[in-house]
Amino acid sequence: MNILGISCFYHDSAAALLQDGVLIAAAEEERFSRKKHDAGYPQQAVQFCLAQAGIAARDLDYVVFYEKPLLKFERILTTALGTFPKSAGVFREAMLAWFNEKLWIKGQLLAKFPISAERVLFVEHHLSHAASAFFASPFREAAVLTVDGVGEWTTTTLGTATADWDGTGRNSIDLFSEIKFPHSLGLLYSAFTALLGFEVNEGEYKVMGMAPYGRPTRVDDVHKVFSVAGDGSFEMNMDYFCFHHSTSRTYNQRFADLFGGTRKRNDEFFTRTTHPRADHPQWDAAQAEVNQGYADIAASIQSVTEETLLKMARHLHERTGLKHLCMAGGVALNSVANGRLLRELPFEQVFIQPAAGDSGGALGAALYAQHVLLGQPRKWVQEHAYLGKGYNADDVRAALDKAGVAYTHVPDQERMARHMAEDLLAGRVLGISQGRFEWGPRALGNRSIVADPRREEMKEVVNTKIKFREPFRPFAPAILEERAAEYFDDCDSPERHYPLRYMLMVYNTKADKRALVPAVSHMGTGRLQTVRREWNPLYHRMIELFANETGVPVIMNTSFNLRGEPIVNTPANALSTFGRSGLDTLYIGDFIVRK
Repeated sequence: MNILGISCFYHDSAAALLQDGVLIAAAEEERFSRKKHDAGYPQQAVQFCLAQAGIAARDLDYVVFYEKPLLKFERILTTALGTFPKSAGVFREAMLAWFNEKLWIKGQLLAKFPISAERVLFVEHHLSHAASAFFASPFREAAVLTVDGVGEWTTTTLGTATADWDGTGRNSIDLFSEIKFPHSLGLLYSAFTALLGFEVNEGEYKVMGMAPYGRPTRVDDVHKVFSVAGDGSFEMNMDYFCFHHSTSRTYNQRFADLFGGTRKRNDEFFTRTTHPRADHPQWDAAQAEVNQGYADIAASIQSVTEETLLKMARHLHERTGLKHLCMAGGVALNSVANGRLLRELPFEQVFIQPAAGDSGGALGAALYAQHVLLGQPRKWVQEHAYLGKGYNADDVRAALDKAGVAYTHVPDQERMARHMAEDLLAGRVLGISQGRFEWGPRALGNRSIVADPRREEMKEVVNTKIKFREPFRPFAPAILEERAAEYFDDCDSPERHYPLRYMLMVYNTKADKRALVPAVSHMGTGRLQTVRREWNPLYHRMIELFANETGVPVIMNTSFNLRGEPIVNTPANALSTFGRSGLDTLYIGDFIVRK
């Protein structure tokens, strides 16, 4: 049975294909279209999924969309009418978009796929999120928490899920509690993202990166606009927000005045925390104090977000008594909060869908159809995220020849790993484009930029000369799974914790190890990726060889892209990014390109 899941028309459109209950392929459209957060119909991602499975569109049994458009339209229409005339612009734009394409999704899908109407299915947005985590996890039963901006009406759900692994039971997801629009933890965080000068739906992780440089001195002010109860349920004071009736703004002047005004986008960010020796080239003491205020706001909204998630998850555990927790929704990408959930709550294991945002809804919709609507028993666990498109040696060689660059062919993986380790030891920064690209927003070794974590200067080199991004942005430590407990506090039994392999949790770096890996110690913490040989043999061997020479089983990892661009996909993408950056060496398939 072939089931295709699709998410699109809002942001991060994607496609995912199940074949007899096993995920064969999954990809975001942006990787092919090169449009960051592409919201259009995922034509190229669909074509890739079909090709990876070796089938044609006529071979699909079901096509499943990740939410219910009519319910979403009801919310948009009701909200616009309830806030008219302030919402006139929103109403006009919504009507144009919905009557042009969004109301007719079923017809569009039937026009693209030669299947009958009853084989086109729709799953509610948060059920898709829940299914994307639970039916990808190894659990038989689990508590479920989904938190995002908004789906149809819902912004947050709590529930339970059960799985049938042997054909004797049933699969189910029961979302027994929800919070509805306009009250949304995701939209609250996005409002602060905009206040701090970053792009909504793009810069939220920048707020998380800025937060450690500040102190949570503005928590009381955050609670003037957002109140949370002991069980984690919450409300927003809508007197401070305008996302429900504005086409361009998430908050109003009252909100801006409360927090001292909006930070200018692209302003240089430096404080005495980020530059204790006042050595920033544009250093100005007065501006540093202003920036410190913004860092304190970031720390405050991050603190409130963490505490709200902890309260919700604690309440969920108390109500269900279950040992396992599954999470999805865009807020589930808040890796600092995730680390606290695992360390501070009684759940024994947590599974977070690595494509936790809207793209993961494509997978969740397909999984929900397979296991709940069709009642098929489970047989698959998501052990890794290498689910995108890969390219063979002929593809790579053709791209290299077309680009006219000199290269070395190294078909032996052991030799390739040794070259990588030697380059790291020599202080070179490497671009890696190997195998199938990753599903989700994190680069996990197949489309990564890597460097020596022992060299503190690598943070500035990679941020400013290679990726051309904000200098305060952190880098992830990729570490051999078997040695993670040596470097990170409370990281016992890392092999049991799936989020670690997906770079979805932040841990404190052990005090005696921070000086060894300064390039990946972000104010004493790291958003680590654990690496196991069977998931990625070349990547594991490179780190292993580096460890043999240095005693440090860690490398610095960040995504292979430039600021504002999607992570690279094709050999041509990799070569273009390599040529436009300060990267020293490109490892692309079986080939090495040097500058």
